[in-house]
Amino acid sequence: MNKPLALKLAPNNLNEVLGQNHLIGKGKILTNLVKNKKIFSMILYGKPGIGKTSIANALVKELNVKYRMLNATVNTKKDLDVVIEEAKMYDGLILIMDEIHRLNKDKQDILLPSLENGLITLIGMTTANPYHSINPAIRSRCQLLELHELDTADIVKGLKKAIKHPDLTGIKIDNKSINLIANMSGNDLRYAYNLLEIAYYITDDKTITAETIKSINNKPVFFSDKNGDGHYDVLSGLQKSIRGSDVNASLHYLARLIIEGDIESIARRLSVIAYEDIGLANPTIGPKLDAAINAALRVGFPEARIPLGTIVIEMALSPKSNTAHIALDMALNDIENGNTGNIPNHLKTNSPDYKYPHDFNGAYVVQQYLPDKIKNKKYYNPKNLGYEKQLKEIYDKLLEINERHSK
Repeated sequence: MNKPLALKLAPNNLNEVLGQNHLIGKGKILTNLVKNKKIFSMILYGKPGIGKTSIANALVKELNVKYRMLNATVNTKKDLDVVIEEAKMYDGLILIMDEIHRLNKDKQDILLPSLENGLITLIGMTTANPYHSINPAIRSRCQLLELHELDTADIVKGLKKAIKHPDLTGIKIDNKSINLIANMSGNDLRYAYNLLEIAYYITDDKTITAETIKSINNKPVFFSDKNGDGHYDVLSGLQKSIRGSDVNASLHYLARLIIEGDIESIARRLSVIAYEDIGLANPTIGPKLDAAINAALRVGFPEARIPLGTIVIEMALSPKSNTAHIALDMALNDIENGNTGNIPNHLKTNSPDYKYPHDFNGAYVVQQYLPDKIKNKKYYNPKNLGYEKQLKEIYDKLLEINERHSK
């Protein structure tokens, strides 16, 4: 079988692994494990193409230990039984398992005893967040090591090494084209290698240009994973950019979500932002957002990007206030902690002592509404900007009237 170039370029030791300087290098965790000839069960997690499999393979090669590789999605309980029996023969075995978050309960029940007694040392790999997706019984027996995203310089370094491989004999490629592949890879080294290899084999004279690369794929890759952490990271980036009034970053993250085609997630998150981050500083944004969402749903993509882009710009540049939900959260916290008290008698149903505000000048009359226990509690702390500035003026005036009356 003719292996892909990416597999042939897999590192044989940790020193050949690109990036991950927080784990590899003098005095770092993985380097010291190899130095001390020791390995513990671990889960390597992070985005695709950043070195999880490379690190796992480099560890077992440098330590010169018996190991087997399985995939939690593909391999069966019988495959796992075979590995465990083999581990008994060798008095221990390293099991490298890809897609560890997909290990079902039956397989977990088989694996756990051998993991517990040290017969199996597990190196699990996943793109999912292990704190959310991996069974706590497995997770508690492993060290969790997050791999960081590679940067463009790492990808370029890998590509420059790749073009020297014997499989790419006679290749002609300039730095501009190497940088283009790196930029289009979405920091996925495996994707960059695959793109380089395809470009090499579709040319007549082994000369790779920007046009060659774009003829294969003219859209950059980015990791989003609509059902995983990558997707929620983009949504988080959108909300924090709008909250921070950075209109350009807001449009960038909106564009990434539009490429996914997930209009429902965009609508839900923008609705949260409208009331959590903009709130009373610009209360008209809620109805405007509803109109934009309705328009987007009506026309669908690609035209939906137009109303969505318009409203996101307005939301990013709008004055911001989180006072409403902060005030309500404080009230909820009081109730959850028993800091309440009895409703004043004059507010109870059909009480003759209740003063009807509409019978007084300005439709306002001073009377106590909060329970005695918390009668002086103030949950709402308005900001002096946007529309909320007007609410603050009214609020402050009412507080002043109440304070004068109480003296």
